[in-house]
Amino acid sequence: MDEPRRGPRRSRPLVVIPARFSDSAGALRSRAEVTAAKLAASVWAAGGEPLTVHPDAPDAVLDDALVDAVANRFSMADAILLPGGGDMSARWYGQEAHATLYHVDEEQDAFDLALARWALRDAIPLLAICRGNQVVNVARGGDLIQDMTEATGRDHRHVVHDIELDADSPLRKLIDGDRLTISCYHHQCLGALGSGLWPAAHASDGTVEAVTIDGHKGWYLGVQWHPEDSAATDPVQASIFRAFVDAAR
Repeated sequence: MDEPRRGPRRSRPLVVIPARFSDSAGALRSRAEVTAAKLAASVWAAGGEPLTVHPDAPDAVLDDALVDAVANRFSMADAILLPGGGDMSARWYGQEAHATLYHVDEEQDAFDLALARWALRDAIPLLAICRGNQVVNVARGGDLIQDMTEATGRDHRHVVHDIELDADSPLRKLIDGDRLTISCYHHQCLGALGSGLWPAAHASDGTVEAVTIDGHKGWYLGVQWHPEDSAATDPVQASIFRAFVDAAR
């Protein structure tokens, strides 16, 4: 019996990126599902194949069945990238919603949380950016500061600033030094850290800007900033995507 024909071996690791729900997009007449162009371009430039996928979490129920469904659906994935986006519902971490929350979609939340749980459970390489970083913290039992300006007097929207890398930060492998410049856009930040998470970088005002997971068998990095904003011109930001894609090979 002849062997079944198979497609060509992928030269680029497949990076699954959950789409973000959007009320509109320039080329479309109705509600859209989108990925930031700079994010997809950064994955591509690093040697990965970005694949935007439809978030599906019926009735926004987060349970083991959803995690298993996600695992079965994306068994072909070499890595997962959880991108930025709107705010998470505060119910996922046991708080009442703050008035400043925006673009909350609980189906999006449940899907992202399931992706995070699966990737961490099965040691799939995972890069979590901004909202994605917050998703992982909540998935590990942590919580969020819902509005930094009110709670701390800090505002990290439209901000480019330096951060200091912690002594054991994996980011130190990517740069020659202990500081780097980042592009931020977030009005929330991590509160209590989830199980196993530890800080890898801080802003001068004390905000945790990067985290990793103690003893994790897979590749994981969570960053509160947007490395895709400047990856095309900043070799340090580009190196984050290269390290991620290399781990997916």
